[in-house]
Amino acid sequence: MTFAIQYLREHLPAVCLELLFACIFGITFYLYHLPLGAVLYPAGICFLLGSVFALISIYRTYKKHKKLTGLKALQGNVLQEALPESTTIEGEDYQQIIRALCEERQMLEEQFSGSYAEMLDYFTIWVHQIKTPIASMRLNLETEDSKLSQRLKSDLLHIEQYVEMVLTYLKMGAESTDYVFRTIHLDKIVRENIRKLRGDFIMKKLQLTYIPSEETVVSDEKWLSFVIEQFLSNALKYTNKGSVTIFFEEPKTLCISDTGIGIAPEDIPRIFEKGYTGSNGRRDKRASGLGLYLCKEICNRLGAKISIISQVETGTTVKVNLSRDPLNSYKTVRNQREM
Repeated sequence: MTFAIQYLREHLPAVCLELLFACIFGITFYLYHLPLGAVLYPAGICFLLGSVFALISIYRTYKKHKKLTGLKALQGNVLQEALPESTTIEGEDYQQIIRALCEERQMLEEQFSGSYAEMLDYFTIWVHQIKTPIASMRLNLETEDSKLSQRLKSDLLHIEQYVEMVLTYLKMGAESTDYVFRTIHLDKIVRENIRKLRGDFIMKKLQLTYIPSEETVVSDEKWLSFVIEQFLSNALKYTNKGSVTIFFEEPKTLCISDTGIGIAPEDIPRIFEKGYTGSNGRRDKRASGLGLYLCKEICNRLGAKISIISQVETGTTVKVNLSRDPLNSYKTVRNQREM
């Protein structure tokens, strides 16, 4: 219906002009007292011929409209090659404009891709360089066993996390990433992150309850480890007393529960938005709002599903469901980005 109305609007001047011509002929024949049949007979023939040509024109226009509608998802050279042949000067002009815009877009994408690759290379080198003095400082602190050295070790660990977060954020926008999907043991990743954060557990005097499992999943070990580390760090960050519990549920769901300050109900729907810190983040001026955003984006690529249950002043439970096929999810995300 929308196409028919639009078509009539575009051709309304021609229809009105034809009716005007018919009226002129009718008035002229009337003034000269000619028989009415002399007007109606040729007018009927012209109407029939006009209707046939109008139907042909409508069919061709509709067919062209459907083809152009299907080209909306195409880009670049594919779009230019798929454009239908133009039969009007105006149509040819529009196609030339489209070709010019496609070429300009392709040039800008190539420039951006080159600049982005250079920036990513720079920060990758910078991350590896900054890790050297951090590792050196940690080795120097290993010789001491005091509250100050423990505090400094914890601060160094947080610096490493922020550095990795920057590099992860940059890699998320890259055209390709180093995902390697294989069968991994969840216990191995969880234990490594507990070992990494053991100093914070000791400093804050928090009880850790860990119920191990022999569960295996198909995922990327490095990226999944980043997600688990972020959730454990948040549990430590917002839990001042009590405990942190790590356990597993079916199907293949890793759960991290704490007795911390919790999350306000109005914040839960938005905690995975980029840059959103919520009421807890406003208390802690150091919050960037990137950690949970990155976790959500990575989980989308890994085929994992995150759910959060929280109550203010009671605690928070984060559940990471790893039962879905990561390969299909990763391909879906890639296709969405390309579109």
